[in-house]
Amino acid sequence: MTRRPRLVLLAALAFLLLSAVFGADATSRLKTQGYDDPRSESSRAAVLAAGRSGASLNLVVVAQARAGSVDSPAARAAGEALTRRLTAEPDVSAVTSYWSGGAAELRGRDGRAAMLVAHVDGEGDRLGARVERLREELTGLATRSGTGAEAAALTVQVGGSALVDAELQHLSESDLKRAEAVVLPGTLILLVLVFGSVVAAALPLLIGVLAVVGTLLALKVLGSVTDVSVFALNLTTALGLGLGIDYGLLVVSRFREELTGGYAPRTAAVRTVRTAGHTIVFSAATVSAALATLLVFPPYFLRSFAYAGIAVVVIAAVSAVTVLPALLALLGKRVNAWAVPRRRRVHAGSRSRFWEGLARIVVRRPLLAALPVVGLLALLAGPFAHAGFATPDDRALPAGSAARQTGDLVRGAFDMKGAGALTVVTTGTASPSAREDHARKLSALPQVAQVVTPEGTFREGAPAPLPGSAGSAGSAGSAGSAGSAGSAGSAGSAGSAGSARAARTPVGPARLSVVPLVDPQSRAAQQLVRDIRAIPGPAGADVLVGGPSAVLVDAKDTVGDRIPLALTVITATTFVLLLGFTRSLLLPLKAIALNALSLAAVLGAMTWIFQAGHLRDLLGFTPGPLSTTMPVLLFCIVFGLSVDYEVFVLARIQEAHDAGQDDASAIVSGMARTGGIVTTAGALLAFTLLGFGTSRVSLLQFFGIGAGLGVLLDATLVRGVLVPALMRLAGGLNWWTPWPLRRRPSHPEPPSLRESLPAPEPNARLPQGAAGVPRPAPPPLRGPRPPARIRGRP
Repeated sequence: MTRRPRLVLLAALAFLLLSAVFGADATSRLKTQGYDDPRSESSRAAVLAAGRSGASLNLVVVAQARAGSVDSPAARAAGEALTRRLTAEPDVSAVTSYWSGGAAELRGRDGRAAMLVAHVDGEGDRLGARVERLREELTGLATRSGTGAEAAALTVQVGGSALVDAELQHLSESDLKRAEAVVLPGTLILLVLVFGSVVAAALPLLIGVLAVVGTLLALKVLGSVTDVSVFALNLTTALGLGLGIDYGLLVVSRFREELTGGYAPRTAAVRTVRTAGHTIVFSAATVSAALATLLVFPPYFLRSFAYAGIAVVVIAAVSAVTVLPALLALLGKRVNAWAVPRRRRVHAGSRSRFWEGLARIVVRRPLLAALPVVGLLALLAGPFAHAGFATPDDRALPAGSAARQTGDLVRGAFDMKGAGALTVVTTGTASPSAREDHARKLSALPQVAQVVTPEGTFREGAPAPLPGSAGSAGSAGSAGSAGSAGSAGSAGSAGSAGSARAARTPVGPARLSVVPLVDPQSRAAQQLVRDIRAIPGPAGADVLVGGPSAVLVDAKDTVGDRIPLALTVITATTFVLLLGFTRSLLLPLKAIALNALSLAAVLGAMTWIFQAGHLRDLLGFTPGPLSTTMPVLLFCIVFGLSVDYEVFVLARIQEAHDAGQDDASAIVSGMARTGGIVTTAGALLAFTLLGFGTSRVSLLQFFGIGAGLGVLLDATLVRGVLVPALMRLAGGLNWWTPWPLRRRPSHPEPPSLRESLPAPEPNARLPQGAAGVPRPAPPPLRGPRPPARIRGRP
């Protein structure tokens, strides 16, 4: 790379331009949702129910009477006109309206609001554009001229899952652009302060941009062959910039250190890749292995982060060991050009007196230093023991969004418990009498309000008349059962329950709606799902249960069943990679244990914030149970980044140990050399991640704040205190390895590299460990104050 640097840079520029041109519209291939297992029972029930009724309901329209009730002549006329208007849309089907069928499930508790539910065809951007157009037209219906005097009798609000998805996508894209507008210049300013040079600061940022743009192209290609979540874009930006800065900081710091030692630019670049490049390759491998663990989970929301994360890690690492050395070989000492006033003497990668002093304190009293940190992390982890889990809904949106306002209105004006109606689909052939007996059993369950079937409505194990008048407002049904109740109502109008019982001819698949008496996110609702599944189905038919509570049960089961496999995979791969890097049995185990402790602290803090509701006024989110997928995502990402910094620190400690220093001195030397780099890299990555904590989508807030907090804890308390303390306590056991894995004796400097070494200049400071340079004996850790040379001054 340093022999033909201009050719390397030309290839990198071509890759950047191609990725920018062809990956710019990657969002058009990405999707929202993806939180459930497509092979789960609830997913299969949703597919069958949609096919049976012709469509799945994804649009909710709530109309409120300006005066009086929705049964007044003016409101009824306006509601009928609204129903005809929605039915006339070419892309809308399965419209069910309170005013067209008189179903009491679609009438609010106080009689001042009524609901229409429907299905809008399409998916992705096309579906989003359609529902947003409908929202604008329907909400403006009462204010446009020429719509009729009776139209002003109603105010209209639009929501539903289709609009939730569209608004989530728009908000995530706008938040991403806003975060980039703040993070990119802010990161550059921080890098300039760290490096003391504009040119040196721009190099790590260039690696981050290459990683982000290249990953956009990868996501577009993947989005054309499989489902990819739109939220993967946020990880691409955060992780691309973060790892680009991490790797760039490590390479540029080591290169400047080699230049300070008197080496020619090309030789310094080669020596940098032989040391820092080796660290980067192992770091990228461990981070990729941690992210690949997400592939064991079926929801494509999690798998998408694996696709994006692995792509961005690989591109960042390859760029750091190819493009960056070529640039550095060309720049040479000009890497320090455009120096910042009063920061000219800054040399990133030189010994840090602060971290050297802290390391000396820790290795003198390792147990006393480690116990308070362990206690603090354990205290932070405590709230996670009481964590609850749910699937995301419109409450992930800000309070001012249209879908969120409609959802709040449905929960407030309608029966919120009925909004979580369960869909029970019977497959195969079963007689109407067998299906009726099954419905009776379901309606007799203590947590069921009613069961609506094509044969009739059942309550408490007995038939009940279908709600047919507007005045029957006392029904327990609501929005969730509206779709099934509407179709059931039309079926029921063709014949009564008695005539259905008279028919004994086996029929094909059918569905019924079970309206619960409990909140769909509660434990009682989840137990109701299990009770329904435990009841034998009609003879000759299989039963599938879907709906919000069933989706939650299946999501928790899916994630819970795969967690042991995920833990095994991430632990085994991390252990093997760190074993290959350190040739030590103890150091990988220590790294895994410390990562688990810091992750528990992060998850506990996120539970305290997002479930208990602390900081909700500051961050503007709605407290509630944690998403079933976000803790898993946070675990894999923070685990991978923690191992990344572990590799940085261990590389320098082991380098000092292999050079002949004792355990304590090697720890102090390694921390002095890497403490500043790791802290700087962690602070910059945390700045990038916390930028997404300002998002208006609570899922992104959880990810940004959680990952940023995890990086800060790891780069300061864990790497700065716990790692040197535990290594000091272990002593010589740190480096014990079975003989098949022991390193061979170090080879001398390669002849090609040795021949290119410049003659040392007078008083030139040679890097510690350079070929042919004798190492001074390390000073004692106890007793008199160490000489200035050990404290980082020439």
